[in-house]
Amino acid sequence: MLTNCDNFRDMGGIKTHDGHVLKEKKIIRSGKLSDLNDDDVVFLEKYGLKHDVDFRSMSERKNEPDRIPASVSYHFAPVFPVDETRSGNDKWESRRNYYVDEQAAFKDMLDAYNDIVLQDCAKKAYREFFDVLLANDKDDESVLFHCSAGKDRTGMGAVYLLTVLGVDETVIRADYLASNKYLRGQQKKEEVRALQKGEIFAKNIFNLGSVPSIIWIVRSVRWLVNTEALANIWKKS
Repeated sequence: MLTNCDNFRDMGGIKTHDGHVLKEKKIIRSGKLSDLNDDDVVFLEKYGLKHDVDFRSMSERKNEPDRIPASVSYHFAPVFPVDETRSGNDKWESRRNYYVDEQAAFKDMLDAYNDIVLQDCAKKAYREFFDVLLANDKDDESVLFHCSAGKDRTGMGAVYLLTVLGVDETVIRADYLASNKYLRGQQKKEEVRALQKGEIFAKNIFNLGSVPSIIWIVRSVRWLVNTEALANIWKKS
């Protein structure tokens, strides 16, 4: 596996309602690829990576460009014009309400998830993601999709994909919330730094760095079931 990449996981092995199983080395989700070392890049090449779908914003890509094998096709598909999840930078340190309102980050994430489903740029990004997946029809050739932490924008990409494939909702939810486990090491480091600025600020940083199940329940599932979110993704722009 990769040494310098958080939340990296092959989605192979997940079962669908009708008994099919996702192939290994076909679909990979991860966090940012900017910190990969040479061995990591070689690993991806040997693993069969052919397509890299980057959901990050223009500034995130500029500040931390992906390190990938030369043979890999890079697809820039920004879900947001700027990083609404604040996974890729420290801008939250200047937000005054994070020091006095312990629900401030949670409210921000609710707004971000609303935009993940409804914004035109998000629909366009996930449409491109599906185009890449559909075109990747050879065995042992992988598509990797990612954002900065691999939890929100990437998480919703996985939600859409697994929903279309007919995976049980409980399995989709478990895959989505697994980011909390894969990112726990990084979260602990951020919490230690955040506590120096106070308990309320630290709680907000925890909410930014984790995937809260209530967002899944209130936002993700209801939008998927009760709106035309999936249909919009399938429409050509």
